[in-house]
Amino acid sequence: MIGWIILGVLVLLSLWVAATYNKLVRLQVRAEEAWRGIDTLLRKRADLIPNLVETVKGYAGHEREIFEKIAQARAATLGAKNPREQAEADNALRETLKTLFAVVENYPNLKANENFIALQRSLEGVEEELARSRRYYNAVVRDLNSAIKVFPQNLVAQLFHIQGRDFYMLPDEALAEPPKVSFSR
Repeated sequence: MIGWIILGVLVLLSLWVAATYNKLVRLQVRAEEAWRGIDTLLRKRADLIPNLVETVKGYAGHEREIFEKIAQARAATLGAKNPREQAEADNALRETLKTLFAVVENYPNLKANENFIALQRSLEGVEEELARSRRYYNAVVRDLNSAIKVFPQNLVAQLFHIQGRDFYMLPDEALAEPPKVSFSR
């Protein structure tokens, strides 16, 4: 009789470990999927930037330093390997784009250019999608990190070496003042 009780407890324990492991793996997969969503949007935005720069160059070709900074910031964004690097590179790119849009203010004909307006609208749409994707990623990371720290799930996480992930956090200076992008004519 005691043997059956021990066997029953072991079976229940095994089922619980398997269910907990599966839950943690699903959270890891969701976090990776969310990160890939951000990565896709960042690449989409990065693909828009050369077209935007070329359009501005037609009107403000002498602003070479700005174009070089944008190219460097874009390359850093595409080369980032983790959320922390990505946030830093993203912030640098946002700052250089602010500078570009400040230059655009000096060129009324450029602000009225249909191609430029379409690119700006596309960039606005991508930025909105990025904000939503960052919130979703951080929510999934919160769920994953909480699950692997809560007892007794933390025992399963340690047993199978399941690690938490970093949140996507913008540097403090990026949070101090929201970017101001004006697409008015």
